[in-house]
Amino acid sequence: MAAPIIVLGHKNPDNDAISAAIGYAWLKNAVEERSVEDPAKRQRYVPARLGPLPPETAGVLKKWGVEAPMVINNLYSRVSDVMTEDPYCVTAGATLLQVARLLRKYNVRALVVTNEDGTYRGLVSMRMIAERYVAATELVEDGHSQMAVAADLIASLDQRVDEILESDVLRLERDARLDEATVDLMNSPLREAVVLDDESRPIGIVTRSDVAVHPHRKVILVDHNETRQAAAGIEDAEVVEIIDHHRIADVSTINPIKFLNLPVGSSATIVTLEAQRLGIEIPKPIAAVLLSAVMTDTIILKSPTATAIDKQVVDYLAGILEVDPTAYGVEVFAFRGGDDDMPIDELVSADSKEFAYGDGMVLIAQHETTNLESVMTREAEMREYLRGLVEKNGYACALLMVTDIIAEGSQFIAEGDLRIVNRAFGINCSGKGGTWMPGILSRKKQVAARILEA
Repeated sequence: MAAPIIVLGHKNPDNDAISAAIGYAWLKNAVEERSVEDPAKRQRYVPARLGPLPPETAGVLKKWGVEAPMVINNLYSRVSDVMTEDPYCVTAGATLLQVARLLRKYNVRALVVTNEDGTYRGLVSMRMIAERYVAATELVEDGHSQMAVAADLIASLDQRVDEILESDVLRLERDARLDEATVDLMNSPLREAVVLDDESRPIGIVTRSDVAVHPHRKVILVDHNETRQAAAGIEDAEVVEIIDHHRIADVSTINPIKFLNLPVGSSATIVTLEAQRLGIEIPKPIAAVLLSAVMTDTIILKSPTATAIDKQVVDYLAGILEVDPTAYGVEVFAFRGGDDDMPIDELVSADSKEFAYGDGMVLIAQHETTNLESVMTREAEMREYLRGLVEKNGYACALLMVTDIIAEGSQFIAEGDLRIVNRAFGINCSGKGGTWMPGILSRKKQVAARILEA
């Protein structure tokens, strides 16, 4: 079976990035089930994420019994991408004759040797057996007759494997980076390496031939198409699809791909549209996940990024769930909990994105709330944290939008070169308390675009 294709959003994932990954992975798997009869021949799609779950995402997934996507750190090829799983094994008490027959039967060059309890002990290869037989010919040079040599070779057929096995074999972890493992294998005196689980049981074997052709992990990007927002190792991966509602950025591909980029309020909207186009019914748990993403990304359809298409999708998903969409959106936002005791790093940077600005970078973060007054009691903390981000990452400026969902506006709090924000909006946000920006709800459409064009 082919390696699974990873469906993945951006760094510092928000609800839409994670929910769209869940929804699109489900959709792709549903298409496979409908079109490929043999389960063993179906391509598998796995949702993943590049960070912790936002509280609203965690709340929705828990309520609807949806498994959270796995966390990955990079897209570099791994040992598991090339290893032969479930390698053929023999016990240490097996004879060379038994080993030779198994090598021939399975047409392999090496067998893993295990103890009686199945734990790893060593490796025996065709090369080792050949060396044993070549060594026997030295008896002739020592004056022994050919008959004596033949007798020695025949006797060796009953020799136990543990008398000739190689125990100093390179051991690899299945999730280790393949490029690093390749260097170790090439420097190893043996041609093979073993992969063990946490209980020292063999789960794979890797040969130099396996690493000769470097594979590339396949990935579908959702909710972004920027290398800066992607997982480390994106340059080593093969991007096979992109589902996004942001500007077209700098991800490039070797081959033509499906790139679905629509000017709507949420990537989850695009996933829903695709399910409708393909005539695939969305189950309630997936509908709940997708609807939560549309409602958070469009701020319950109040954001200027919300379109008539988003409204149609919201009505469609709410119909599946039999809920009032606005009430559902309020419920999703309520999963975020209170702002008073939220960790400051989560409050400021849980939903943050970097943008190239001239020769440098700016950070634009957003925290949505129904209680702006409560959040602003922590202004000193927020400013200190923003200054730390500027110093640590070398940002030209770091801007936090504290967006009041009820009042439909955002309080701007900025640190660093404030001229960048002031010039873009014609304001002065240097004073205590920040600057109230009525009607500003969208980072993408109303803030990032103006700063980058200023």
